[in-house]
Amino acid sequence: MPASFRVFDEGEISAAATLSAASLAIIEHAFSALAEGRVIMPAPLGLHIKEDKVDGEVHVKTAYIRGSKGFAVKVATGFYQNARLGLPTSSGMILYLDSQTGQVVALFADNGYLTDLRTALAGAVAAKHLAPMRVRTVGIVGTGIQARWQLRAIALVRKVRQVLVFGRNAAATEAYIREMQIMVSADIRRAVTVSELVRQSDLVVTTTPSREALIKAQDLHAGLHITAMGSDGPAKRELESNVLDQADVVVCDSYDQCLRLGELQHTALPRASVIELGELTSGMREGRSNDHQISVCDLTGTGVQDSAIAEYAFLALRQRGTKHS
Repeated sequence: MPASFRVFDEGEISAAATLSAASLAIIEHAFSALAEGRVIMPAPLGLHIKEDKVDGEVHVKTAYIRGSKGFAVKVATGFYQNARLGLPTSSGMILYLDSQTGQVVALFADNGYLTDLRTALAGAVAAKHLAPMRVRTVGIVGTGIQARWQLRAIALVRKVRQVLVFGRNAAATEAYIREMQIMVSADIRRAVTVSELVRQSDLVVTTTPSREALIKAQDLHAGLHITAMGSDGPAKRELESNVLDQADVVVCDSYDQCLRLGELQHTALPRASVIELGELTSGMREGRSNDHQISVCDLTGTGVQDSAIAEYAFLALRQRGTKHS
């Protein structure tokens, strides 16, 4: 390892890299670079481990943004039976490498923190460019880590007045409500069904590892925006196929990746009818043209987000180190 190699733990990283206007801009720029052809990004590697009492996923992602001083190789895990053991369901780490020499510059032992951050920021980017300007009610499907992050991220780009949350477990849903009422200045209550949540919300975010459709086309209504970020692997889905067919605007983070891993794997939508998120952030294409249209954004999580947030975190940590040295 080079003499300058550093290992940063989750506490250091979370203190330096936060949900903010600055980190939001970093992820917006990353999506724009992807759309403009300034990114080298291979397909992610996915591993599903299913054994007795084990249901785990491992994802490896990377990308290089031309002109960047470094790039990331990220490993993220989701082991959904961990709750029975009193452990978090997600974890991971990021290697940050020098793009000129290939030397490892830093190891972010972040337990998945930067993945959660960049995923939340992607949701905020989608809401910024696609949700109605006036959002009265936000609906959150799921009560896990990303359900918390997404609501906080939405507050960066829209004023949140009321929140409906649906979770299969009543105790977990109530815990979510208690926690988020401290973090977000809004009236938060439980939705009895996903259908109720969708019908009453202007902006819906789905955050589950579901393998069955949770949102039905019959519940769509004028002005609704949906960000679906749970499907990131084969056979996963949160939306009924007709939801995408009936939407006026369909957006994704990466068409090829979503066709393989996201909600698009369950449809036959051609590339020309789907907008990549970077095409919106760069101004290459127009998304929602009025507040009566229905829009959907399919997010699978891309390597370019990981490299962008890793560089942001590294520079922020270095700056904090300089200030405290």
